[in-house]
Amino acid sequence: MKSREVTHLPVLIETALKSDACYVAMVDDDQMPYVVPMNFGISNESIYLHSARTGKKITIMRKRPQVCVCFSTDHQLRWQSEKVACSYSMKYRSVLAHGRVEFIEDHDEKMKALNTIMQHYTGRDFSYNLPAVKEVMVYRVVVEKWEGRSYRY
Repeated sequence: MKSREVTHLPVLIETALKSDACYVAMVDDDQMPYVVPMNFGISNESIYLHSARTGKKITIMRKRPQVCVCFSTDHQLRWQSEKVACSYSMKYRSVLAHGRVEFIEDHDEKMKALNTIMQHYTGRDFSYNLPAVKEVMVYRVVVEKWEGRSYRY
């Protein structure tokens, strides 16, 4: 619904950052959707993610770097009449970020990205040992389009 559309980028990013996790959608070799929940951080309008260096999502994203990242927060069940099922709805705020994955290999960039993720969850930076940074896959989603919806009333 157009009336629920949110377009102001700072509000979209604020909404995304209220989420505990994001859901990263991609398309596999069989043209099937594949969606995985992930931890994330956001900086400079890019989304930062991390995972193991190998696996299904890494294989897919190396071939097809286009992804859609979904965030959803502020869920609250509401109703007009408790006895009428069709009167129930859910208040929410949601964001979709469409973009392309870029893998980060530079050690210092990886540490900065990991701290962006850790800042989101803990509010602080960490130090990382060389083997840990070397063994983790870190990537950013360069967002080409942000869109959002909000139903709060």
